[in-house]
Amino acid sequence: MLRYCQIVMLLLLAMSASAISAMEAEPDGAAILAMARKAAGGDDWANAQTLMLSGHAIFYGPKGHQPRTIASDYRMWRKFDPDRTAAHGADGKVRIIAKNADALIFEIGYDGETTWTERGITPKAEADKFWASNFGFGIIRQADKPGFTATRLPDDDVGGHALYMVELVDPKGGKTLFGIDQQSHAIRTMGFRTPKGWHLRVYDDFVVLENPSWLQARHVTLYYDGRKSNEVFWTETKVNATIDPALFAPPEK
Repeated sequence: MLRYCQIVMLLLLAMSASAISAMEAEPDGAAILAMARKAAGGDDWANAQTLMLSGHAIFYGPKGHQPRTIASDYRMWRKFDPDRTAAHGADGKVRIIAKNADALIFEIGYDGETTWTERGITPKAEADKFWASNFGFGIIRQADKPGFTATRLPDDDVGGHALYMVELVDPKGGKTLFGIDQQSHAIRTMGFRTPKGWHLRVYDDFVVLENPSWLQARHVTLYYDGRKSNEVFWTETKVNATIDPALFAPPEK
């Protein structure tokens, strides 16, 4: 009997050791984001200077199921800030134009200081609220820098893809939740709290570009508090192309 108990104890200890080893082998938040960085394009992706995207978009209203607006021509230009430290505020430079054929739906720009739309200069308080509801994805490029912390949260899935969930906190306390595909390590989801509610983006239909290396999601779906707000379908991507600074400049008064 004593011999039997000793054998059982040894088996239990071995099983516990195996379980502990398996847990220790699981990647932590920082390791997961490092895998996502590599899958996205590594240093080419993280250190990109500019990005130009074009395609089309569908916008939904607060009521009903039909699209409110369809932009047959949707374009974005970005100049990245390599020293970005805040996840959910305006950074670098950006301009977005949405058109339906030749009719302008809206446009918005930020030149590093001033936000503007087709209606003119946007007051700072209003601009800050807008960018706080829209900017967030790019902060993942800074995840390996001092002052950032990455914490793994319970795993999840989206569209049949198993995800590692990682909360990234920037040096100013801004929190962003990223969902990383457990197989491809592509960034499949991104979410954060905004003045408009919980904002979630789902990324799909990926294409790999070269020179520089870049993983681009061609289908992006945006939600606020669980309601689908809009979908963007990118058909053309240019990384590190030269962008005329005048493109970001506010309209003359």
